[in-house]
Formats: sequence, structure tokens, C-alpha cells
Amino acid sequence: MHGSHNHSGHSHAGHSHAPADFGRAFAIGTALNLAFVLVEGMAGIVTGSMALLADAGHNLSDVLGLLIAWGGAELAKRPASRRFTYGLSSSTILAALANAVLLLFAVGAIALEAVQRFQDPPPVAGLTVMIVAGIGILINGATAFMFMRGRAGDINIRGAYLHMVADAAVSAGVVLGGGLILLTNASWIDPAISLVIVAVILWSTWGLLRDSVTMALHAVPAGIDPEKVEDMLATLPGVTRVHDLHIWPMSTTESALTAHLLIPGGHPGDAFLDDVQHRLEHDFGIGHATLQIEVGDGDPCRLHNGHGHKQGHGNHQHDDHDHDGHSHG
Repeated sequence: MHGSHNHSGHSHAGHSHAPADFGRAFAIGTALNLAFVLVEGMAGIVTGSMALLADAGHNLSDVLGLLIAWGGAELAKRPASRRFTYGLSSSTILAALANAVLLLFAVGAIALEAVQRFQDPPPVAGLTVMIVAGIGILINGATAFMFMRGRAGDINIRGAYLHMVADAAVSAGVVLGGGLILLTNASWIDPAISLVIVAVILWSTWGLLRDSVTMALHAVPAGIDPEKVEDMLATLPGVTRVHDLHIWPMSTTESALTAHLLIPGGHPGDAFLDDVQHRLEHDFGIGHATLQIEVGDGDPCRLHNGHGHKQGHGNHQHDDHDHDGHSHG
């Protein structure tokens, strides 16, 4: 048996690294939002506005969220070591998952307080609410803009971006609520706006929670079709079978693959392996590939219970696949 391993610094097909270091964006966004939380929280206490207090609480959770995402991105830069052989790149997945859980706690707190305020809604200074929330639209919108270019290739960055976009929309809702209070003098509008905030946060959080959980469970990254990867490997010159194929995310921007290729004619040489790894990287965005060449029947993968093999050069049955970060057999 022969093995080949490749670590590449580039990837494509929707799995590229974020185009730049977002450290400065995290620093500016955190500072702006922290300052706004202090202003909005004080305004909410002075005016008795639950909508402002709810929005300030959510913005505070976003400050923590930005810090968590920032920490994950910085840890991912650490080089590999003997103990952490892939480095700490998975920190970005943990950061995205922590952000989603943090937002769910924030939603619960906001919803509970809003329901309690429905029973005895206090009077609200609508104009003050509108002015403070209007400032929030500007701050959240500016922060979201700084993360816009990295949202497509990294769910850690996408999480920060979605939080800020949701906050801008929430602040717009608070402005609308303040205007309605000025027109109608109906204080119940304030906790009602809080419940709308809850719905917006839940909507924006669900996708982040789902994606981060599946990544943490080493599911095949969403942009990679494992059947197409297996088909490509099975049709390589000399390959009669593909087995023990595993594809998993190393981080929110990097993917890895291991596979066994049965080539009865013998090892095809390094040029063959280099070409395969280039195709995996270019066509599927898999920048870390480990290929094991076998010239005789290998042991079946224990994870697949002997199933999940792809025969080369012909029509084949497709089996269900499990994937994790290890090669067995």
C-alpha cells in the first residue's frame, strides 16, 4: 500500500478561505457596538423602553459574539503541532456554534421580559426611541458592511455578518415602533416590537446553528457533493475501486479528504497523485487530501460495514455513506 498526502494553501468551488484578515473589522465592529450598547441601555432605562433594552441586550450578545468569532479566527491561525496536527483551525466551527447557542439564550431572555411587559406596559418616549434606534441602524449597517465580502466562504464570518444585518433590521423595527407610539400612544406596541425582535433573531440564528452543528459532527461540507467526488476518483485511469472515502471540514473554510484507491496495475506514480489532488482542490475545494493506493483487495471500512465502495470504469450502485475525519481499513 502507498499513501500520499497534500496540504494546499488554496481552495476553490465555494470553499475558499476568507479573502482577507478580518481582525481590523472585528476590532472596529466590537468597539462601535460596545459603545452603542452603553448608550442604548442608558436610554432604555431612562425612557422605560423595553424595545430599547431588548435591542441593547441583543447588541451586547453580539459584542460577545464578535469576540467569540474573532477569537476563533485568531486561534485558527495557530500552526500545527505534534498534538494538534491540523492546528486549531476547528476553533472557527466551535466559535460559530457558540454564537448560535448564545443567541438562543438572548432570545429566551428577551421573549420572557416582553411577555411580562404586556401585562403592564409602561409609557414610552417614542421620539427618544426612534433617535437611539436610528443610530443603531447606522452602526450595525456599517459593521455588517465590513464583513460582507467574507460571508460566502466562511460561516464564522457569515455569523458575524448576519448578526449585524439582523440588528440593523431590528433597529429599523424599533424606529417604526417609536413612530407608532407617537401616533397612537399605545404602549403595548413596545413589547410587541420586542417579540418581533425575537422572531428576527430566531430566523437569523437557525441557519448558523444548523450549519455549525453539522460541521462539528464532521458532515460533508454543504458545497461538496460526495457522489461527484467519488465518481471522479472512480473514473481515474487504472482505478478499479474506491473505498474508505471520507470528507469533512477542518474549519469553516477548509475541507479534508481521505480515500483508498484500488489500482491492480501498481502504483501510478507521484504525477498521478499530484494531478488528483489538484483536481480535488480545483473542482471541489478540498485542499487537504490523503490518498492510499492499494494493489490488492484491502480490508473493508468498519464504518461502512463493508459497504460504500465505488467500482471504477462502469455502472455502479450507490450506497449511503457515513463520513468522519479518519481513514479506516
